[in-house]
Amino acid sequence: MSKLLILYTGGTIGMDYTPHGLAPVAGYLPRQLERLARQGVSWDVVEYPQLIDSSAITIAHWRQLVADIADAYQRYDGFVGIHGTDTMAYTASVLAFALHNLQKPVIVTGSQLPLVHPRSDGWNNVGVAIEAACQSDLHEVAIAFDNVLLRGCRARKVDATSFAGFDSPNAPPLARFGIAAHWQRSLWRQNRGEFRAVLPQEQDIRSGFLLPGGMAAAFGRWLAADTPHGALLFSYGNGNTPEEPALLEGIRAASAAGCVVVNLTQCPRGAVEVGAYAASQPLAQAGAVSAGDMTPEAAQAKLLLLLSQGLSAAEIRAAFGRDQAGEITLD
Repeated sequence: MSKLLILYTGGTIGMDYTPHGLAPVAGYLPRQLERLARQGVSWDVVEYPQLIDSSAITIAHWRQLVADIADAYQRYDGFVGIHGTDTMAYTASVLAFALHNLQKPVIVTGSQLPLVHPRSDGWNNVGVAIEAACQSDLHEVAIAFDNVLLRGCRARKVDATSFAGFDSPNAPPLARFGIAAHWQRSLWRQNRGEFRAVLPQEQDIRSGFLLPGGMAAAFGRWLAADTPHGALLFSYGNGNTPEEPALLEGIRAASAAGCVVVNLTQCPRGAVEVGAYAASQPLAQAGAVSAGDMTPEAAQAKLLLLLSQGLSAAEIRAAFGRDQAGEITLD
């Protein structure tokens, strides 16, 4: 018998039609979940007092979610987070880095159409999430969506108009579902050690998406003038940027001041490969660290949780290149 805790944060799945458009309706989703009852599994539902559209997610919401899972960790066999799709991959990544030595499944799901819609994908997504949360050897934070199970810190929302809303561009699914469930157990992580949770704290993390023209120089001047705790720089291809003096000087100055600057590729697939092109080397020499093939969601979450532990900039730079939750491909 598996006992699950279902945490409902809001999102499209539990919305209903109102005079102002689709909006979350308190009490609706917990009642609907009763239709999914099955032998061998029971669950408790916690509906958060403030149901939100996931575009409104904050660090405080993440902190509450992590704290609730940590507080209930010993009492349940698995967890399901029901969440809006817009920031679902961000939340799944935060959970992956906040829940250390996880030895129970934590599955995040939602839907593209609300349950009130006659063609809602929510019924199947929640059913799959419940089944995945009953797998005692799944020591992962994962997203269940459109009959695939994706590692949470590898997933991205890739389509706003299709039921196949999520993909993990640089990693294979952990399971696929048809008439039968096809569990890819050889890909699952086997964590060791005592479970612990790190609560995310407010941090000044900013991002810049390079565009041809003067964007590189502007980003460098901005970093030097108003240095945050961390910065995500979305570069071209394998991590390439123009050899713009203002950009490199800004990264040097920010790095010297304790800012952790992370170099990510704008490409959905592939990785930052320092040394693959001459254009990728100056950033590393100026102090930027490579995100490899991490998703932007994983990179932001990893940086946030490392900063939340009070580590030095040097410790964070060293830790950033190490695999923590299956988020990066290492040679």
